[in-house]
Amino acid sequence: MGDSSASQKFSARLESYGWIDARLIGVALASVGVVLVSLFVQVSFGVYSMSITEAWYAVLDADVWYDERVLLSFLLGEDLMRTVLFVPESYELPNLARNTTIVWNGRLPRVLAAVLVGSNLAISGAIFQAVTRNELASPYILGVSSGAGLAILLTLVIFSGMAALLPISAAFGGALAFVLVYAIAWKGGTNPVRLVLAGVIVGTVFNSLQTALLLFAQDMATVQTAISWTTGTLTGADWDEVRLVLPWTILTSILALAGARQLNVLLLGERTAGALGMSVERVRFGLSGIAIVAASSSIAAAGIVGFVGLIVPHAVRTLVGSDYKRLIVGCLFVGPALLVAADVGARLGMAVLFGSTNQLPVGILTGLIGGPYFLYLMRRRKHLGDL
Repeated sequence: MGDSSASQKFSARLESYGWIDARLIGVALASVGVVLVSLFVQVSFGVYSMSITEAWYAVLDADVWYDERVLLSFLLGEDLMRTVLFVPESYELPNLARNTTIVWNGRLPRVLAAVLVGSNLAISGAIFQAVTRNELASPYILGVSSGAGLAILLTLVIFSGMAALLPISAAFGGALAFVLVYAIAWKGGTNPVRLVLAGVIVGTVFNSLQTALLLFAQDMATVQTAISWTTGTLTGADWDEVRLVLPWTILTSILALAGARQLNVLLLGERTAGALGMSVERVRFGLSGIAIVAASSSIAAAGIVGFVGLIVPHAVRTLVGSDYKRLIVGCLFVGPALLVAADVGARLGMAVLFGSTNQLPVGILTGLIGGPYFLYLMRRRKHLGDL
């Protein structure tokens, strides 16, 4: 009797994971492979000259891995590390070797930041595409990125004392932009084309306001920082950016997976979803809030990186199907793979092609990829934007 009950529980558990098939596992493994290859390149090569062996010796440095105080000071920050491990203020962290410092403070956190930002943007795009039933939707197309970017510029240029609240101000700006888009597109309901057009209008207005704000900035350093936000860059990303976006990535990933069933129901249409007992508008705005937080936290860390939220959900949908539990999991792998690989090109492309030490903002590279892909989607679909 006991064996039969255990067998039934095991079978039920297997059935609950039945949505994980070979295609989803293949997408995940291929994406992990891209991230690992990109990690190898990012860690091995850079402006500071060191051999590949030296770079990976620095990654595996025992002074980091065998001292939890050093390791947690990277992951949590020194102050929180002291609180968590009860380390007194009188204790000073050991000085690391130069190669270890360069790799652990510059090259590794940049890859981790790209992983988190790519994941968030992909999830955000996937949710927006279900909420609007529009495969052309993304935080960039719907004006959410522009709204968050404008809020960040306002914080940097006018309310500089509130820089610590960047993620919150970005979320507020993104939410405001989405509400405006929805209000403009609403005419007894919405449709995909109206939403995209409204997003273009709001995005254009907010982008113009961003440019106008730069005229009021007196400090050139502030202007350069602001420009880096608007183009989207991971140059100089370190553990501060990782710690900034990591909690939101965990939160929005869990909430997106928990909301996968609601996202699938929304794809059936408002009438069907309502007939199934769903409070459509309440669910729609709740899920949009998750997407806005995911996009805004990414923008707070890396600026406006366009088209990742458009390309990744569509590519994953083509590979694993439209079920949103599979789609969200796929986005959690493919989003990081795309952005990490693009950042390799942005960081080392100029050196390989022109022998220059300059770096491109990764947002320029994703724009060069995403623009033609957007046109491809428009020409490929008979019914523009419909999911």
